[in-house]
Amino acid sequence: MARISKEERKTTIISTALKLFSEKGFYITTIPDIAKQVGMSVGNFYNYFTSKDVLAKELILYISEYLGKSIREIYEIVSMYFNMANERPEMIEYFLRVYLSNREVFGDGCEGMLCVSPFVTEMMMFFNDGVESGELHNQDFFSAFGLFMGYLGGMVFLFGEKILPEPLEWYKESISQNIYNALKTR
Repeated sequence: MARISKEERKTTIISTALKLFSEKGFYITTIPDIAKQVGMSVGNFYNYFTSKDVLAKELILYISEYLGKSIREIYEIVSMYFNMANERPEMIEYFLRVYLSNREVFGDGCEGMLCVSPFVTEMMMFFNDGVESGELHNQDFFSAFGLFMGYLGGMVFLFGEKILPEPLEWYKESISQNIYNALKTR
């Protein structure tokens, strides 16, 4: 039988406490309730968390890190796209102005999403992972993809047309947060 590491046990306690606190409330849920649900003694529980208040603070940190990770992932995608717009604008311009506008040229061997499938596949995996983790709400992939790429494409277009009052970099954080808010579970 495989032995559970201390970190895995701590994660189980955190997940169980989150569930019990949400269902029963913080004040009604007791340390013995959590310990019983996890399958450990109350004494052993205190080896992980010295009090319910300490556990409550750990839960806020856990949630914050969890949400932060997803925003960072979105931020990384936004950053990559905007960096490309700054460093290799011809790549974005080609995609927006040639590939999307002249689909008839790309018909033979480039039907549908075939020519952009590596990028679309990565985005599909990103959305799928978010839905499986419960962080992003389950929705039609193309709706989510359109929201994401439409926002980025629109901002890069405004940047290319020199309409934005600030450099593209200035918008990364707010755009990442807006995209995350639009995609997250409610």
